[in-house]
Amino acid sequence: MIEDISAHHTPPVITVDALCKSFGTVQAVSNLTLSVEKGAFFGFLGPNGAGKTTTIRMLTGQLLPDSGTATVAGHELDAPIDIKKAVGIVPEITLLPSFLSAKEYLEFVCAVRNKDTDSVDHWLDFVGLSGSAHILCKDLSQGMKQKLSFSAAFIHNPSLVFLDEPFADVDPLMQNTLKTFLISYIEKGGTIFLSTHILEIAEKLCSHIAIIDKGKIIQKGTLTHLLENGKDLETLFLDLVTAHE
Repeated sequence: MIEDISAHHTPPVITVDALCKSFGTVQAVSNLTLSVEKGAFFGFLGPNGAGKTTTIRMLTGQLLPDSGTATVAGHELDAPIDIKKAVGIVPEITLLPSFLSAKEYLEFVCAVRNKDTDSVDHWLDFVGLSGSAHILCKDLSQGMKQKLSFSAAFIHNPSLVFLDEPFADVDPLMQNTLKTFLISYIEKGGTIFLSTHILEIAEKLCSHIAIIDKGKIIQKGTLTHLLENGKDLETLFLDLVTAHE
């Protein structure tokens, strides 16, 4: 159901320059600078509390930075509605309207995004929720909610999607289904910004990596370049974070 969104060379889909965000005395993100090219499968990795979710919340128009600038899908951070219209988001914590069924929720997402509902049944079937289409969101398991959130992120055919721990609550079979889909999405010209603790999945999927710790980028580059010394991603990650500690 994903349209071919490939195109000629364009500027980076995401540019971030000296982005900062504090919560009281805690510096969650400090002087963060990076860029994500169109068609990249960008892995944003770090330990708990490193600043990954705060960064994603800023880049998706949910949280304003204290300082610094960023452009996402051609929009500045002071235009959060435009950013939200342009991208898909799978948040770390899935909060769905309890009073809607699974099918009604996807229909609601389509209505908000001015898209017809022709693909709702396809997505319910794709993530294995056809038999649960009329169950209220509040009664779905956490894994079901995660799959429904994934469907909602892609149902409007966005060219850029932010995924914050999208595999955390789904079983291995569905993980494989989603990974296969994401590879196809990238092949058709889409761009993904992925935060995950599952380094094995990141190593298999990502073309580019940035590792963040205590709010600061400690390493970034193409996966091929970062692993050229023969280390796997887990070893590289542990070495860098341990050294930064």
